[in-house]
Amino acid sequence: MLARQRQAVILEEIRRIGAVKVSDLVVRLGVSDMTVRRDLDVLAGRGLLEKVYGGATTVGGRSTDEPGFEAKSVRQLPEKEAIARLAADLVRPGTAIGLSAGTTTWTMARFLDDVPDLTVVTNSIRVADVLQQRGRTDRTVVLTGGVRTPSDALVGPVAVQALRSLHLDVVFLGVHGMAPRAGFTTPNLNESETNRALVDAAGRVVVVADSTKWGTVGISTIADLDEADVLVSDGGLSEQARQVLGESVGELRLADPPKQDQEQGVGA
Repeated sequence: MLARQRQAVILEEIRRIGAVKVSDLVVRLGVSDMTVRRDLDVLAGRGLLEKVYGGATTVGGRSTDEPGFEAKSVRQLPEKEAIARLAADLVRPGTAIGLSAGTTTWTMARFLDDVPDLTVVTNSIRVADVLQQRGRTDRTVVLTGGVRTPSDALVGPVAVQALRSLHLDVVFLGVHGMAPRAGFTTPNLNESETNRALVDAAGRVVVVADSTKWGTVGISTIADLDEADVLVSDGGLSEQARQVLGESVGELRLADPPKQDQEQGVGA
């Protein structure tokens, strides 16, 4: 098992039960004590867990906690890919769409190759890179300017001003958290303002968020739940979450990752 896969298993286990022991991980992963501790050091360095004597625990959730792009990119990989595929099916040829910053929208960008005559507006350096690397002559990519955040988003007054002059058919919005009262949130105040401008420019709003985002609340609200025309999530949502979201968003779509990936434990 590769280091990335081991670390995904570790994160999934911590998400499931809140803590892990080095001794248990040695048995489960079939590697040495030193290898496990090295993996924990890497994950702790990315802010994904807190090391304790003999193991690690989940990081306490604060409304201003903002993991970097690399930290978020190892979480819920199969779920994000399934969500991204389903969301990409909503994109029509010849339209202008917006993609916010985030690892799910970044994943979604890879599934837009078959959509011709597309204009994509984004404040994500990572998303713009993916689209530009494809070299499509029938695609226009507009990258807004601004200050770079830990999630590689360009935010601030420059980005907001650029977005206020645009009219987009659909905006695909990645979020840090979603909850009944707080709505869709982010831990970054500047990113919230820029994402709000994206939402205001949209004819339709599609939120892409895996089930672990439910119940997480960032410091700033981007949009209320009922502002989402579509929410694309995964089957890990609890029945309570499905009920609340089903009554709030315009349409709730659930994507399930391949069973093989789930059995291998690759998806934290």
